[in-house]
Order: sequence, then C-alpha cells, then structure tokens
Amino acid sequence: MTPMQPVLETLRLNLRPVQQADAGLISLYSSDIRVARMTTRIPHPNPPGAVELFIAQSQRDIEDGGLTWAIDGTPGFGTPLVGMMGLSKEGELGYWIAPFFWGLGIATEAAKCVVGYARSRGDARVWAGAFADNPVSQNVLKKAGMTQVGDREMFSVARNAAVASLVFERRFEDGSD
Repeated sequence: MTPMQPVLETLRLNLRPVQQADAGLISLYSSDIRVARMTTRIPHPNPPGAVELFIAQSQRDIEDGGLTWAIDGTPGFGTPLVGMMGLSKEGELGYWIAPFFWGLGIATEAAKCVVGYARSRGDARVWAGAFADNPVSQNVLKKAGMTQVGDREMFSVARNAAVASLVFERRFEDGSD
C-alpha cells in the first residue's frame, strides 16, 4: 500500500501533494533564472520533460519517506501554486517561491509548518543549506527556528558551479519548540 502524503494547512496556504495539473505553473516559475540559480537541483533552462519527471519522482519519493509539497496559495492569494517545498527522509528542507510572491512571508510560513510537521512525525532534526549570496533564504531558515551550524559548498545545477553555502539546523530531541 502506498503511504499517503499529509496535507498541511496554515492560515494562507495549503501544502498539498504535487499534481500533474501543477506542471504548467511549475515550469513557468522554475524556468525563471532568479529561482533556478538559488536552488541546487533546478537546471536552467529547464530541459524538455524535466517538470514531468520532477512530478513523477515527487510522487514516487513518498514511498521512501521523502515529501514534496505544492505550496497552494488559494486560501490567501487565490492561486493554486506559489512555490514548492520538500522534506527528505533525512530531514533536509528545500523550497522555492515564485518571484511574483516574494516578500510576502510565504516561505517562512510554509517552512515553519513543515518544521512543525517534522517534529510531530518524530524527526530528530531538520536541516537546510542556503547559498551565501542568498540572505533572504538564510532569514527564512532563521525565522523557521533554525540556527547556522556550519558552512560548505553546495553544487548548483543552474550555475554549474559549487557555491559557498551556510548550513542551518533545528534539533528536536532536546524538547525545543
């Protein structure tokens, strides 16, 4: 039996499983160089079939404990997709937000929600990397309760280069909120 992915809700957002119907908006938003260059995995330009492969892989990952949510902004913004957020079975958090929705607190709201979910499912920790030249993402992770624990290089497919990055973490085994 295939495990079910939870739908998470905040005041303005629904974090729901990715669907084929999301392909057009995922393609539009992830094809923006401003989005792709701040991620490790999104190529630029997106090759044909990349979005469909991403959606299929997201649906398969559920069986291995990896979760990818479409950040649905219908409740607060009237649009079915404003970005994506993922949580690997190892507790790595990753996300992107469409540029039109930058500066509205969406990434912080979604990240706090997913960090809370990770704690409720019994994860020991959540961690994320943010490129050193992306202070906005660093602030999102801090607002989600993470602290910087180190630095390292992370490869960006869109940049085709290793990029200086900061590593953030939130541990739960000590009973922290």
